[in-house]
Amino acid sequence: MPKDATGSPPSPIGRLLAVMRRLRDPDGGCEWDLAQDFATIAPYTIEEAYEVADAIAGGDPAAICDELGDLLLQVVFHSQIAADKGLFDFDDVATAIADKMERRHPHIFGDARTGDVRQQWEQIKAAERAADGPRGALDGVALSLPALLRAQKLQARAARVGFDWPDAEGPRAKIAEELAEVDAAGTDAERAEEIGDLLFAVVNYARHLGVNAESALRAANDKFTRRFAAVEARAGPDMGDLPLDTLEAHWQAVKMAERS
Repeated sequence: MPKDATGSPPSPIGRLLAVMRRLRDPDGGCEWDLAQDFATIAPYTIEEAYEVADAIAGGDPAAICDELGDLLLQVVFHSQIAADKGLFDFDDVATAIADKMERRHPHIFGDARTGDVRQQWEQIKAAERAADGPRGALDGVALSLPALLRAQKLQARAARVGFDWPDAEGPRAKIAEELAEVDAAGTDAERAEEIGDLLFAVVNYARHLGVNAESALRAANDKFTRRFAAVEARAGPDMGDLPLDTLEAHWQAVKMAERS
């Protein structure tokens, strides 16, 4: 194992940083790693974040550890790309986030020992945004977020400045209104637009009920996958030839078996 400047083995993060520097070294580094930039690596960063979430859902500590390593590599990769361009390096990234966490937790690292912690957090974030210059209420909500999650964040941001229904009845009524507009749409383009509005209204209703729409749909996807696999097992290899009422009977049987 290589030694650091003191002759001691490097720390785990020091070793990882050294590995990435070697991979990105123009003199004998990896051709693929050298060809990458922020934009080409970004999709992998998003993918690795989802794989961390999947590992957590699976409850396997070894898998969580492995996937967190893959996600950490993404941070190191982006940091090395930036260092190669003379923009910033990993130490700058680590310092910035440590500074931010201390700044946003004055009840831990500062003098503010009382008060609403969440309200303090939001006030500090608002002050940080104000320091960056004039910005709209929705600025900073990432475009690359999953659509349901982004809708929920956009709605929450709008609610901060008073643009919101007073209770869940408003968005619930909006769902019925948008559904009627879907039915009235005359073209594919109109239907697509109205379906988008309907989904947005459903997310808003979920938010008012305190439900995270992204997590709820993920759970629904998992439930459908599990139940459909059970239907396939019951129906056998000729499932595609079975009438719909038979498939529905299998589906209801699977649901009953789960509930019991």
